[in-house]
Amino acid sequence: MEQLSRRRFLKISAATVGAGAVGSQVPVVSSLAMGSKPPAGKVETIPTYCEMCFWKCGGIAHIRDGKLWKFEGNPLDPMSKGRLCPRGTAAPGTHNDPDRISKPLIRTGERGKEEFKAVTWGEALDYVAERMKKIAAEHGPESIALWKHGTGSRFFEHVMRAYGCINKGAPSFAQCRGPRDIGYLLTYGTGLGSPEPTDIANTKCLVLIGTHLGENMHNTQVQEFAQAVANKATIIVVDPRYSVAASKAKYWLPVKPGTDMALILAWCNVLVAEGLYDKEFVAKHGHGFDKFAAAIKDSTPEWAEAETGIPAATIRATAREMAIARPAALVHPGRRVNWYGDDAQRGRATALLNALLGNWGRKGGLFIQAGMKVAGYPFPKFPEATKPKADNPDHKWPFADEEVTTGLREATITGKPYPIKGWVVYASNLNHTLPNEKETIEAINKLDLLVVVDTHPAEITGYADVVLPDTMFLERHDDFYVGWGRQGWAAIRQPVIAPPGEQKPAWWMAKELANRLGVGQYMPFKDMDEYLAARCEKSGIDYAKFRKEGVVMGPKDPITVEEGAGIAFDTPSGKVEFYSEQLAKAGFDPVPKYTAPEAAPAGFFRLVTGRAPVHTFSRTQTNLLLRDLMKENEVWVNAETAAKAGLKHGQYVKLKNQDGVVSNRVKVKATQRIRPDTLYMVYGFGHTSRLLKSAYLMGASAAQLNTRYKVDPLMGGTSIHQNFVTFEKEA
Repeated sequence: MEQLSRRRFLKISAATVGAGAVGSQVPVVSSLAMGSKPPAGKVETIPTYCEMCFWKCGGIAHIRDGKLWKFEGNPLDPMSKGRLCPRGTAAPGTHNDPDRISKPLIRTGERGKEEFKAVTWGEALDYVAERMKKIAAEHGPESIALWKHGTGSRFFEHVMRAYGCINKGAPSFAQCRGPRDIGYLLTYGTGLGSPEPTDIANTKCLVLIGTHLGENMHNTQVQEFAQAVANKATIIVVDPRYSVAASKAKYWLPVKPGTDMALILAWCNVLVAEGLYDKEFVAKHGHGFDKFAAAIKDSTPEWAEAETGIPAATIRATAREMAIARPAALVHPGRRVNWYGDDAQRGRATALLNALLGNWGRKGGLFIQAGMKVAGYPFPKFPEATKPKADNPDHKWPFADEEVTTGLREATITGKPYPIKGWVVYASNLNHTLPNEKETIEAINKLDLLVVVDTHPAEITGYADVVLPDTMFLERHDDFYVGWGRQGWAAIRQPVIAPPGEQKPAWWMAKELANRLGVGQYMPFKDMDEYLAARCEKSGIDYAKFRKEGVVMGPKDPITVEEGAGIAFDTPSGKVEFYSEQLAKAGFDPVPKYTAPEAAPAGFFRLVTGRAPVHTFSRTQTNLLLRDLMKENEVWVNAETAAKAGLKHGQYVKLKNQDGVVSNRVKVKATQRIRPDTLYMVYGFGHTSRLLKSAYLMGASAAQLNTRYKVDPLMGGTSIHQNFVTFEKEA
């Protein structure tokens, strides 16, 4: 049976009908979710799905004596498989966080001064609606933009689109996975989505290029990584730092930052030159292979050794390890891959390396994702847009298939192609998310209205005109999560505990705002319970059972060739494009090419970043349960580099980048586990919002030092590893 790609399916399907149901059961559902108060002296449970990060694992909350007790994995959920990561387990700490925003706020002082007065919900929403109407009257509703992250933004996006606000942006594209998805789209005709279809559990050879499994706690993949290690799969880790994943590897390749492309092309060279690639797959499914082979002919291991610092013999040995294991060999596509500005082409190079291994749709490689259909709600049709979107004028980035956030910021600064005068920012701390905070603040100062909807007073909150306090995920209903993976499924989010203050769920805010904007007909349901029940009824899903179990599984379709799945490629040629005519026609390299990275100024070191298993970027530093585990970050410094600079392990320093920006104090981690020319920090620390009392100035902010960035010419992604820093010792 031939299967459509996920991207193609989403284009042609409105997710309309049909769903299976699970048969297993979890403990009795909480009475709060059923609309009544829980009795005293009893432990009750309620399934929901987590949003401590974007992975959205299914979990079960436990309520004891009417209070939130603990949160653990739902064994029916294919993402968590009954286990949560440290962040998910610590969700009660977010509910009880004393730094949460508890009431609606309106700014009283200058932007950035964090001076507000508490107001009623009616006052706050009236303020927002009146100013949105004013902007729409003067400039058109297109001049109001939504910035979004997470499930809660769904109904804000819906209401704003109903009002005519067509501009939106999610940093998850240009600041995270977008370059990778475009690289795979250009090669295979489909992106990869979330989670990526990596069959890590069954692979015989796993290659991780800057992917920190075990530190970036993508729950399902970390569990499968443990299985791969237990199965004695060959692990190859490419990273300038000896990561947790590297400690499990047969080969650690401490690559010079910025030279990953050279290594990937050299691996391709070995597979082709030695005839180790999957000839049957390439002959049947490849397009332009001869041109590709000619283009990489000079990308030898000896050439790559001079660029990367990795011995040619090691490059050959690791390429042969992949070949021995193929097609059950997997080069992980990565996530948060916007490193150096050529990232879509690097993503494409990774896709081509996987193609040489013949692992598309194969066990132990990249499986064909299965989905399920859940009926939509019968909303009215949106009004037709009268202007183009502002984020990518004249298709400046021709292969961007989602909105480019920095393009939207640029439009706000320049007023071109038309003015952007209002921002509604949902759960996205743009000061830390976008490169060059100075440019973000410049854009904010051009606005007539900045609305921030969030649970915590992040840096951007200090610049808001209105702050709307959101519930956290355990306190609200939300839309269904309809997932793609080895088997399609849907998960339900429902309230576990009442919010501690006057916080309201996003759907309620959006519905109230819709009424004030005169588009209330676009939110015709009474509440989310009615909305979700209607979708279930139309889909043939038992709503009561769904609420009780938390998960509904779709049909089990074959996801690998071995199981009978067919493979097809939605590219111009209908095949895997080793040579891309569409790139050539647009003036870009049809086969990825390597460009050497900039050298560091004398006395400076390239700064690279990553994540911690107990924190989600800059969102969780005030969660007291997680703060106890990691209250500040460290700067990793090679022990020899530290000695030359007169630094001792554990002492505090400040970092100064090439533009003279100086960080907050950060502790030195002197170690042999990193290259001498590289420094490393976990992202998300060094908060400058005084309202984040327990996290204020704890550690250093990598975002603050990210003043220089390159823009990917294919899709607009912005680099995060383009800055160099040196040390400033404390007195």
